[in-house]
Parts: sequence; C-alpha cells; structure tokens
Amino acid sequence: MGVYTRISSDREGDQLGVTRQRADCERLAVARGWLVADRYVDDDVSAWSGKPRPEYHRMLDDLRTGTIDGVVVWHLDRLTRHPRELEAFLDLCDEAGVETLACVTGDVDLGTHSGRLMARMLGGLARYESDHKSERIRRKHEELAEQGKVSGGGSRPYGYEPDRTTVRPVEAAIVKECARRLLAGESLRSITGDLNRREIPAASGGEWSPQSLRRMLYSARISGQREHKGEIVAQAEWPAIITPAQSRQIRALLDDQARRTRREPRRYLLAGLLVCGHCGERLVARPRGDGTRRYACAKGPGFSGCNKTAINAEPLEPFIAEAVLHRLDSPELAAALTQRPPEPDGQRWYDQLDTDQAQLEELATAYGQREITMAEWRKARDPIEQRISAARKQLAKTTRASALDPFIGKSDELRSDWGNLDLSQQHAIVAAVLDHLVVGPARRGYNRFDETRLTPLWRA
Repeated sequence: MGVYTRISSDREGDQLGVTRQRADCERLAVARGWLVADRYVDDDVSAWSGKPRPEYHRMLDDLRTGTIDGVVVWHLDRLTRHPRELEAFLDLCDEAGVETLACVTGDVDLGTHSGRLMARMLGGLARYESDHKSERIRRKHEELAEQGKVSGGGSRPYGYEPDRTTVRPVEAAIVKECARRLLAGESLRSITGDLNRREIPAASGGEWSPQSLRRMLYSARISGQREHKGEIVAQAEWPAIITPAQSRQIRALLDDQARRTRREPRRYLLAGLLVCGHCGERLVARPRGDGTRRYACAKGPGFSGCNKTAINAEPLEPFIAEAVLHRLDSPELAAALTQRPPEPDGQRWYDQLDTDQAQLEELATAYGQREITMAEWRKARDPIEQRISAARKQLAKTTRASALDPFIGKSDELRSDWGNLDLSQQHAIVAAVLDHLVVGPARRGYNRFDETRLTPLWRA
C-alpha cells in the first residue's frame, strides 16, 4: 500500500501540513492491517495549477508495475482536482487491477460502479471548489489593486523595507540615481556594471543584472503607483521614490523596440551626433578594413547617405570631449542648466499618451458592449496605436540634460573623472551639451586632423 500526501502551499517550508496528513493516513493503514510500502509527498505543489507533481507520477509508476497495490490519501482532493486526471487514474487502476483507494475522510471503493461514481462526484466537487477559490482570490487581488494596496508575498522590492510600504533611504537614493542615468541616455548594461563595481547589492543581496535593473526601473511601484497585470490602476498606499512622470518616460524608453534590439555595448562616443556636410544625413560607424574606427556617410541598402564624407574616430572623439568639458566650465552654461524650466514638449507628449490610452480603452469598451463591429474597432484602433507609439518614441528622447545634473558647478570633478566613466555615460553627457556636429569635406592633401571641418551646434 502506498500513502500519498500533498499540500498546495507551504510558505514556512516546515511540511507540517503533509506531516499531519501522513500520520492520519498511516493510522488508517494500521487499523486496516495494511503494510505501507512507500510514502509519496508533494509539498507546496498545487493539484489545480497543472504544474508537475513528481511524487504523484512516481506513485502512478509504482501502481503500474505492481510495487504497490492501493493508495491511501487524506481526502480525494489531495489526489487530484482535475476530472480528466481522475479518469486517467481510474484507467490506470483498471489496467493494474487496483481496487483500493482509501481516504481518511471516507473510503472510495474503485471495484464498484457506485464507488467510482462517488469518486467522480468528489472529483467534480473538488474542481468546483478550486475554481471558486481561484475566482475569489482573483477578485480579491483586483480589489486590492484598485484600492492601491499591497497584496501577496514574494521577495522584498528594492527601495522598500520587507513590509513593502516603508522606503529604505539608502536604496531609494540608488533608485533615483539609476532612473536619472537611464533617462539621460546611459544603457542598462553600463549602469549595471557600475553598481556591481561599487558593490551595491540588489534586493536579493546578489549582483545586479541588466534584466533585474530593467524590472526594477520599469515597475510602477517605485513611482507610488499600483500595477495589476501590467497596467497602472491606482495610486498606491506606499510613498513614491520617483515621480509618475519619470516612470512614464522610463517605461516609454524601455518599450522602445529600437533600443531593445541593440545588444552590443557602445564603441563610438559620437554615434548619432555627426551629420554629413554634403547631404545632411547622420554619419554611422564604418571601421576601415584594418580595424581603424571611423564615421562615414553610408550609402546602400538601408542607408540614404552620399558616401562623400568620412572622418576617423581618433582624434575626433578626444577633441570633442575636451570641447564639451571646456564648455561645461562656462558660467553661462551652468546658470542655464540650473535655471532651466521643465521641458514643455515632455508634458505635451505625456498628455497625448494619456489621452490616446484612455481613448483606446473607450474603444475596447464600445466593442465589448457591441456598439461597434470588429472591423470598426480595428479601423479606429490603428491610428490611435500609431499615435501612442510616436508619443513613446518622443518621450524616450527627452530630458537629455539630466545627465549633467550631478556635475552642475563641478566641472573640474567631471574633468578629472572623465577617463573612468563608462562610454555610455560619456555619450550621455556629450549629447546633453551637443545637439549635433556637422562634418564638412576633407581638404585635399591635408592628412592631419582638421578641426576646421567641424561645425558644432550646441544645446546650451
């Protein structure tokens, strides 16, 4: 005889639930004079979720091979909560000649039609109870989300104490720093590497990864908003670490497919900042055959340049970096950055994004209430989604100047630390000062670096 025990949730990990079941089952086996050949325990495994239950399947194998000739369970719902799974169990019992299924709460005689009917009725009832419980839990989580309250357990969210509502100041400062650096144009990979070099642990106590950093920054939680199934549904009961406006911009930035497809680390300081003096197209990275790094106006499939302008990355990049650092020494620039007003375009895109998303929800409601047809819904949806996509792209480009915030009035500190910065950090700072640089034609016979070819357009 085999004893099978299972408990759906064991948060403490002490197996007390299955221990009590096993004791009751073994007491029943002794009373019936049965020898318990093996015990099968699936701890913290739901029979309703469909997840693998290794001990259950081991028990089925032993029934099939005759290692055990019956099963003792505390209740039938410990065995299964799926009618289909119960039918498969009954079929296996027929094949193996097993007629004994003993339950502490009441026997089920598999050798009679009435016994099998009782098993099926109990199995159907167990499924109903599981479905009903699942619906109650789902509705409870929806209600908590709509009220902005904490729900569930899980690991401690970064920036907050284990109660999930109290801000942890040291970590909150890191959240703000990471948000600012990402919005300034620095990559997740660069920020992750810097955090690990500084030995700043993640919430788990281990190292950061680009994926864990992305999850933390993308979460609406850090902006004091309640998220449910990927959508922000309410103001949260816990305090915010960053503003909702920053969160919307971060999410738009991380949703940008163009950004997500670039996996290689940055190798060119001025990528995206150089413009051809002939045709006005952006110069792209085009190394020479010998590996010399170079920017060129590309022509061909996927490119619309003229192929008439090229310039080596060395010594152009150090020259422009020095020009940017020199410009940061300007009192006028420091004053302009300190007194800069909020970006009006950013707020405009925020407002448009909110309006379009609300309109999309209204459209879905109209279709759900059969006020419009599927064809009408699709026709109206496409332009709205196009506007949403455009707004997200524009939001991803704003607030470049925030890269300079830590260095306002500290240009000497930035100059001394420049060589230690990640290339992605350097690019964000350059892009905050330089809008673009026009590269003119090279002079014939002039084989040295020619700064007269360069016409910068500064942001401030």
